[in-house]
Amino acid sequence: MAEGYISESWDFTRISVTQNCLQELKEIWDQWNDEVKQLFYSGYGDLPYLFEIKVDKHLFRALAQFWNPAYSCFTFGGVDLVPTVEEYMALLRCSKIQVYKAYSGVVNIPTFLKKLMNITGMSEQWVIARIKQKRDSKFIPWKNLKDLILAYPDTNKKVDAFALSVYGLVVFPKALGHVDEAVTDLFDRLDNRVTPVPAILAETFKSLNECRRAGEGRFIGCARLLLAWFHSYFWKVDKVSYRVFSENYSPLKEIVAISRQDDITKEKWMEMLQNLQEEDIELSSLETSR
Repeated sequence: MAEGYISESWDFTRISVTQNCLQELKEIWDQWNDEVKQLFYSGYGDLPYLFEIKVDKHLFRALAQFWNPAYSCFTFGGVDLVPTVEEYMALLRCSKIQVYKAYSGVVNIPTFLKKLMNITGMSEQWVIARIKQKRDSKFIPWKNLKDLILAYPDTNKKVDAFALSVYGLVVFPKALGHVDEAVTDLFDRLDNRVTPVPAILAETFKSLNECRRAGEGRFIGCARLLLAWFHSYFWKVDKVSYRVFSENYSPLKEIVAISRQDDITKEKWMEMLQNLQEEDIELSSLETSR
């Protein structure tokens, strides 16, 4: 914050954190053997651990009240916090995207049809029959991708279709029950070793800003990843531990494993966050696990 800055007084924001139901994704994941799961981890990182992150609506709605659109950060009592590219990359832990080459939209991109054909390996006729459109946006229903994943004999394409679904339903849940065209553009370019993290953060900041300024709205960023980031400041690995330097160490897995109270009211969360001081938090272990 700039010296002498006085925080603007924002009205209470009525924010919706409606999310996709991930039960079917979890069931498919649980059916896979270790070999297929490892194939997913090596290509797309620790995304499946997000299935286990509880979207605590009370905590999320309380957090939203402390988001400062003017500075794009959380302004608590005596602490300012904001998720960084480095922290999100540490959480996702994907070797395929550990390159500082950020995704950005380009003018000459393949059509939605071509991108889906490339990702799924299915025919033009199959894809055309399943594309849906609402106003200016195009989508493919999750149920079509689910059927493809369950029946596809090609393991690599099955994993790719599952990862696309995770990006569409969990990371960028814009259209509930569907995968948006914009997601396929980003996903199609992951093979170029671009990192999607700046795009994930940009969507998070944009959605929080819009909700705060309008005084209401639905958060369409990755709520689970944002909550995992928040929790990373309030747990310890061990005072002396070398696990964080291991290639197999997963911060997201560690965060998921910690049990938390889920009966804290929004008002109680707001009281705690309002009184938060620097000594109440610790340096995020995400910095040491990168």
